[in-house]
Amino acid sequence: MSQKADFGLIGLAVMGENLVLNVESRGFTVAVFNRTVEKVDHFVEGRAKGKKIIGAHSVGELVSSLKTPRKVMLMVKAGKPVDEFIELLIPHLGKGDIIIDGGNSHYPDTIRRTRYLESKGLQFIGTGVSGGEEGALRGPSIMPGGSPGAWPEVKPIFQSIAAKVEDGTPCCDWVGSDGAGHFVKMVHNGIEYGDMQLITEAYQIMKELLGMSAEEMHEVFKKWNTGDLNSYLIEITRDILAFKDDDGEPLVDKILDTAGQKGTGKWTSETSLDLGIPLTLISEAVYGRCLSAMKEERVEASKVLNGPKPSFSGDKEAFLKDLEKALYASKIVSYAQGFTLLRAAAEEYKWNLNYGSIALLWRGGCIIRSIFLGKIKEAFDKNSDLSNLLLDPFFREKMESSQQAWRRVISTAVLNGIWAPAMSTALNYFDGYRNSRLPANLLQAQRDYFGAHQYERVDNPRGKFFHTNWTGRGGDTASSTYLA
Repeated sequence: MSQKADFGLIGLAVMGENLVLNVESRGFTVAVFNRTVEKVDHFVEGRAKGKKIIGAHSVGELVSSLKTPRKVMLMVKAGKPVDEFIELLIPHLGKGDIIIDGGNSHYPDTIRRTRYLESKGLQFIGTGVSGGEEGALRGPSIMPGGSPGAWPEVKPIFQSIAAKVEDGTPCCDWVGSDGAGHFVKMVHNGIEYGDMQLITEAYQIMKELLGMSAEEMHEVFKKWNTGDLNSYLIEITRDILAFKDDDGEPLVDKILDTAGQKGTGKWTSETSLDLGIPLTLISEAVYGRCLSAMKEERVEASKVLNGPKPSFSGDKEAFLKDLEKALYASKIVSYAQGFTLLRAAAEEYKWNLNYGSIALLWRGGCIIRSIFLGKIKEAFDKNSDLSNLLLDPFFREKMESSQQAWRRVISTAVLNGIWAPAMSTALNYFDGYRNSRLPANLLQAQRDYFGAHQYERVDNPRGKFFHTNWTGRGGDTASSTYLA
């Protein structure tokens, strides 16, 4: 083969095909392989016909068609398939060659794979790619991390195919070592879960409490998309609510209310527990999908469990303004929790994360892209040590101006039996975070009472522990473990 490719890709599903076409459109030659070889021929003779795309019928043929250092991107299902292809590639690669995992892999796997491949003289990148089919073709958000030496080799390709913000800055930059890229993508997906849940709760309140039609809600989301809530998810919700089925009725009303998930939201929630970060909103969004999946059980429960019948007699337009503020305030909490998790992970795994840059990566191409992210970048640019977005002056003022509206919406939803778990837990987090004294003093007394787990005192220095013989029947021995 006379012509050598700049880049190789394995996995010609929807995302893989579109990424290849994107890379080729930027002036690079791409070699492709798929386990089902017929897909290679179909692609090369179809969408790729006449383009600088080389079809390979084996892993060895793919690698031999690449310029050195060879760069091979895997766009295959996370888990075992990634490890299998890594093992197939290793015998054909040499020192300094690069394997890239562009799927939604769990970050501990990326940490393991980076160490494994570096021990063999190879380099590894685990990169999050967000934006779906359209983003892959026209410009996704790309979040690479792994072997630092690999970044200069892939940077020209990745930044050329990534989405660009207004000033031309690409939504792609190096995130950090080993699993940092996939961790950032995981948090992105967790925030995506939260954003989607919050939007559906606003929809539910409009539908069940205000009795609004899909067309009326379309107009509300259309208006919201011109203000503080301007974002991709608000935009597509606007369009979904206007979409009609073949009979002229709103299609959204005919879709079964059971939501699926691929696991990244669950990973985000689990990781928050491991790191001790209260990621309450994203966790509620995950549980919300789990509850939606219990469709048959919910139908039976609805026949025997009673609650208030929704009834609204107030000023509808004023309430919609309150709902807009409640959604915005809840969204701030979701991002505040997500960035707090990023900070905890950076400390745990010794990653040097740039939070402002991460916000910029999400400004375009990805599912959670919004004007809101520009304010997050500004917050971290002003104070890179900001411990929580709620403490930034801009977001603090937004919370202050939205707070009463937020409380009116939640209390109205609760009194009318409207399900709004994410908005409610967001408000609870805000009230807990702003409270200098929580009832954990009683909780610690309970733990010491039944398990001698000890407690600290407000009139003594932190780190000094006490145990009380609460019943007069216990001894003086205390537990050696103390978990705050």
